[in-house]
Amino acid sequence: MDKVPYQGQTLTRWRVGNSTFLALPERGARLMNWNITLGDGSVRDVLYWPENADFNDFARVRGGNPILFPFNARVFDRGDIHFWRAADGVRRPMPMHGLARQGAFKVTRADARGFVAQFVPGEEARQCYPYDYEFSVTYRFEPVGLSCEFALTNLGREPLPWSAGHHFYFTLPWTEGTSRGDYIIRIPAAKRLRQDTTGALVAGPQLQTDENLGNRTLIDTLHTALRSNEVVFGEKDRPGDVVVRLGADQVPPPQATFVTWTFADDSPYYCVEPWMGPPNAPEHKVGLYHVAPGDTQKFTVSVSVR
Repeated sequence: MDKVPYQGQTLTRWRVGNSTFLALPERGARLMNWNITLGDGSVRDVLYWPENADFNDFARVRGGNPILFPFNARVFDRGDIHFWRAADGVRRPMPMHGLARQGAFKVTRADARGFVAQFVPGEEARQCYPYDYEFSVTYRFEPVGLSCEFALTNLGREPLPWSAGHHFYFTLPWTEGTSRGDYIIRIPAAKRLRQDTTGALVAGPQLQTDENLGNRTLIDTLHTALRSNEVVFGEKDRPGDVVVRLGADQVPPPQATFVTWTFADDSPYYCVEPWMGPPNAPEHKVGLYHVAPGDTQKFTVSVSVR
């Protein structure tokens, strides 16, 4: 583990086996880049990070792994976007993807294999999510993988609602001369959904378990009712697949969700996002969890290359 100056920032770098991880834990607990040195000496970026990233608008940089907390994506209150209504009946604002990706964190532990960072709620967070809690993000790095655990502890006297997730920007395509259509993704989901303009969940596209990543109907699709916690994607008939696992159980809870998304046909990344539940959980309650006073709930994902 060492410190690296980069575009006016000081990043932390971990080298574990053939993998190198770069992070800025104090800003959004953001893992920025993960790359692997291959046997021939070449380097493969697993997590994408843009060279021209604007650190003045860090939360909106499309790269790395933004942390989505307390809620994923877009929330609505009675059709109005970026608002939510808690159990007390009060309508409050809630930004896209929540509060953590633009928030400050303090590093509570760092060693040769990862770090733990605790969210430091600012004024925006106190207005949007006015609870007494601790939210921490723990990364553990492996020679060809990583795990990330969220832990939410309720320090208050009322149940604490949440439905969090990850927004991994995976480099794709990763082999020179290939295109998105040369890659296959396997998502063992029994149900596909989308979110409409009012925040409601509606039927999604009909898809196969194995789909070509060039299929544009995958974009903005919510894959749920998972028969396995493992999503795999990679080049047809070649090694180097990426495996994303949601939770520790072989079959996750029925409301657990994977999201597939990219910005444009020529974007150098593809997002495969493991979430506790679909977006707008505070309103429709699907995938909404509550932490009882004094309790802690955890959500763990892992990613590996094989």
